[in-house]
Order: sequence, then structure tokens, then C-alpha cells
Amino acid sequence: MMTKRGRAKLVEVGSGAHAYLQQGSWGFSNAGLISDGEATLLVDTLYDVALTEQMLRAMRGAVPATQRIGTVVNTHANGDHCWGNQVVADAEIISSRAAAAEMLELKPGLMRTLVSTSHALSKLPSPARAVLSLLGKLGVPKLGPLADAGEFVQDCFGAFNFGDIRLTVPTRTFEGKLTVHVGDKLVELIQVGPAHTKGDVIVWLPKERVVYTGDILFMGMHPIVWEGPIDNWIAACDRLLELDPEVVVPGHGPLTDKAGVRETKAYWEHLKELARDGRARGVTPDALAREWLRDARNPKWTEAHRLVVNLDTAYRDMAGDRSPRDPLQLFARMARIEQA
Repeated sequence: MMTKRGRAKLVEVGSGAHAYLQQGSWGFSNAGLISDGEATLLVDTLYDVALTEQMLRAMRGAVPATQRIGTVVNTHANGDHCWGNQVVADAEIISSRAAAAEMLELKPGLMRTLVSTSHALSKLPSPARAVLSLLGKLGVPKLGPLADAGEFVQDCFGAFNFGDIRLTVPTRTFEGKLTVHVGDKLVELIQVGPAHTKGDVIVWLPKERVVYTGDILFMGMHPIVWEGPIDNWIAACDRLLELDPEVVVPGHGPLTDKAGVRETKAYWEHLKELARDGRARGVTPDALAREWLRDARNPKWTEAHRLVVNLDTAYRDMAGDRSPRDPLQLFARMARIEQA
């Protein structure tokens, strides 16, 4: 149904700066390595222990100083950018204060339970899943969303091993901006969230003109806005453009430059206009997502099911609604779009 994992590669993107690029869909994120002499800074860990260890082996082959990681920066709280922290637990681990707090909201054990339950549900015959879905609609908590989302969740996350993850949280947090040094190399950590999540951070090397964006950029695929507001994401794109980078390392997808930033900004601006029109016409976010998919003028990026969450966020932004959402309900809605 969705793009699975492809090959991973380590690419030099500047003097003492590397990007680790994973091909694939949900959970196969990018990371970065900044080094100067014996000093090292790792930008993000990966979704599970095995993936993180594989990445570090590749980095050690290219940069011997990676035998010891001195500093880790988690760009945000999603597990595919921080659940490998235990592998580098001896390092100083830095994130925004908001990201560190958000890491405690969805723990690996809960994800393990969700995936295993989804796997069990996906093995049930269709009539049984239909009964569970009906019970959910009648008010039995979680049964409906689980029945609707089971195969989709398994397809998105079944490739990862959440069983041996120990949540390892940052040892240092900041708000706004923090400057750190990797040897003689200046690195600026700039908080641009809440946007994708509650505490998004970008990592900027001003001399090398390289920026690691975390999930402020998804290239070749629809982004997803878990937190918002969308205006903050647009402002984050403007901040990236102001930096005038030469190389942009996205959180997911291939390397890009300012053109990729502008493309992402245009996406959110267009989506906001679409949401304003749809809300005025009384169209639901889910129905509006289907309209988008039928319009040949829109980009044919992968993970189009994420439109449901993005349009739902846009509607909530317009209503001033900042109440929490149930992620399982959102996955059920994405699954229905994917299956349509």
C-alpha cells in the first residue's frame, strides 16, 4: 500500500557536515552528523535501536571521531527522531523544552502495544472488523478506530522494533535559540515550533550554510501537522529562507535547497486557502481531502492520506480550537482515505 524502506546512505553536505538519508515512508527519517576534529554532534537518532546502531556504523566508517558522540540534538519529539537516544546515552542530549516535555506523552511501550494490537486485528476476517467498527460507532471506546486503523497502522509501523526501546530524554533543554560549538564549528539551534510538533528545532551551520530542518520539511511526500498552527509552519519556512542556506537536509526525503523550502511554504498556503473555501461550503476535512486528490493540479506526492490531518488542523486553526486530538482517531480517518 505504501512505500517501504529503501537503502540508507551517508552523504557529505559540507565541511564536517554529513546527512544520513533513509528512503521510505512513515518512520524512516533522516539524521545528521557534524564533526570537527574529535568533537561530534549527532542531529537526531532513529526510530529503533537497530536502525540507530546501523546509522552509527556507517558514520564511524566515514568519520572515525564518531566512535564517541559528544552531543545529540533531537529536533522534535516524534519517536523516529529520538527513540534511538539510548544508544548514545553517554552524550549530552539537547532539545527544546517543549520537545522534551512532549517526549513523555507517547512512550515506546504504548506504541508497541498499538502495533501488536493492530497486527492482531488485521488478522481478523472482514466481518469481525466490521462488528468492531460498529461497536465503536455505538460508543464502545477505541474499538471503532482500532478496527478501521489496524491494517494501516501495521503497514506504517510494523517494520520497527519498539520492544527494546528505553525512553532516553534530553539532558539539556532551551527555549528560543541556543548556540553550541562542535570543536571550532559554530552551530545554532533555533526553535521554530510549535508547528509539526510542539517544540520543533532546526540546526543551522552558518559558515557551511547547511541547515537540518527536522520535520519542518518532508520532500516528495505530504507533510503532517500534528500540532500547528499552520501559520507557525509557514513562519518556519520564512525563517529558513532568511538563513539563505545552500544545502537543506529535510526530516524525510532527499536533500534540497531553498526551492524545497519555498515548495513547502506554497503547499501550506494553498492548503489554507482550500480549507477556508471548504469550511465556507460546509465540506468536512475528509471530503475536502478527496476533492484535493481528484484535482490534477495538485502535487502528486506520496502519503496523500495525511491531507485529512492537515485539513483538520486548518479547520481547527480557523475555529481557534487548541483542544487535544486522539491520534488513533486520526489514523482511522487516514486509513479510510487510503482505502477509498
